[in-house]
Amino acid sequence: MAQEFTNKQMTQWMGFLTDVGQVGIDKVKILDNVRNVCNVLPAIEMNQYVLIFTGKRDKGLFYDIWEAGHEECDVFVGYGLEPNGDYEKKKVRDLIDDEIVGPTVVLVYNQNAHESYKIGIENDNFARGPIHYVGNEIRAVIMTMMGVDSEDRVLLVNAESIVVEAAMMAPDGKVIAVEPDPGSEASMRENVEKFGVRNVEIVKDVREETLADLPAPRLSFIVASDKLEEQIRDLIKKNPHMQFIVYTLELDILSGIRDIFQRNGIKNMRVTQITVAKTDKASSFVTQPTPWLIRGER
Repeated sequence: MAQEFTNKQMTQWMGFLTDVGQVGIDKVKILDNVRNVCNVLPAIEMNQYVLIFTGKRDKGLFYDIWEAGHEECDVFVGYGLEPNGDYEKKKVRDLIDDEIVGPTVVLVYNQNAHESYKIGIENDNFARGPIHYVGNEIRAVIMTMMGVDSEDRVLLVNAESIVVEAAMMAPDGKVIAVEPDPGSEASMRENVEKFGVRNVEIVKDVREETLADLPAPRLSFIVASDKLEEQIRDLIKKNPHMQFIVYTLELDILSGIRDIFQRNGIKNMRVTQITVAKTDKASSFVTQPTPWLIRGER
């Protein structure tokens, strides 16, 4: 097991590296990647200064930061559990061959950070595979409806790109991605690696034994299939007060959801249809698939 930093040691490192980096502590996002599994890459995207406490579990950290497109970021690197006055200041591109082999503290400065998370990632950024990703404008509406917070716990069935965005919005929470199809599971794992969302747990189904060791989700987002009612019943066993959002493009599924909700004690049903039209290369408006989103809660 990696050596953990004590609170005193972390405080000493924070003071030392923020002094050499000439930045106020209030401007720094702090990640303890020894005790926890942190979303390092999204944190670097959204914060100019990120202070990472890490160890040999993260031996390829510099390469991962470089591969995510942050090769020009400045990094201040200190080694050991306590600061001894020695540190390195380099660009990420100069460290891609360096592996972390023990307790290490890294202060990353990204002058191009967005400072806030923008929902609706463009589909071209996701891994290619058998998945047909929902349009980014529709995904932005879905994320607003889900209302994910920083420590939230959510479960998503067949919802690959939405999983990534939910994981970014809940860096201190847990996102369970249910991917029964092997091809979709492979793409999901590729996206998790690409976006650095380490708070995602990928499973094949929602059966009681599969979810036994995972936290109970507050909300489940389900892309509907013929297994919808079976999935809802299994999820209610995990959390009897579950909130649900069901996504479908099929009218016959929509027409049957009211009965499914009633049989399973899900109340306050609300239905939203989203329509998005965009211009194509010929400047003609093309309407994207128009999904129904059905919400309810126990």
